[in-house]
Amino acid sequence: MTAITFNLNSIVQITDEQFYQMCRENPDVKFERNAKGEIIVMPPTGGETGKRNAGFTADFVIWNRTYQLGEVFDSSTCFKLPNGANRSPDVGWVKKERWDALTPQEKAKFPPIAPDFVLELMSPSDDLEETQAKMREYINNQVKLCWLINPQAKQVEIYRPGKPVEILDSPTQLSDEDILPGFILDLGIVWN
Repeated sequence: MTAITFNLNSIVQITDEQFYQMCRENPDVKFERNAKGEIIVMPPTGGETGKRNAGFTADFVIWNRTYQLGEVFDSSTCFKLPNGANRSPDVGWVKKERWDALTPQEKAKFPPIAPDFVLELMSPSDDLEETQAKMREYINNQVKLCWLINPQAKQVEIYRPGKPVEILDSPTQLSDEDILPGFILDLGIVWN
């Protein structure tokens, strides 16, 4: 299954509130919206991808509970990026002071904030070029660090603002002391 994109702009301009309500009224469908206002229907993940996503989210939650530096979000969370896109990374993390600066209303809906960190795990059905474009979109919208994990190619792409993409072949672990102090992601389970 692949993502399906609908361009309804010539018919209707969907407001942020209407997009939020559409998502609430269709809880079994995962929607994203790009900066052009196009609605993207995201396919569900397969078992292996879902298992890996859950493991990554758990690793981040355990680390965050220890260090208490921010908030961890799973793939169900939709963030409103500065460019107007609504995106749901597989794992998102926001520094505590930035999250605490949001109002209760902003926290309750689709938070109007770019995560400080984003992890995307490629599914077999994902298009690499589209996912790479999404990673660049994150970086261009205030995300400080993105990890794109591609199990099929056994590669990790690391995105940082103002720097070229770093590509690692079959790394055993990932870390970044500047953005995620004390965190180490074990990638052994991904490559095996």
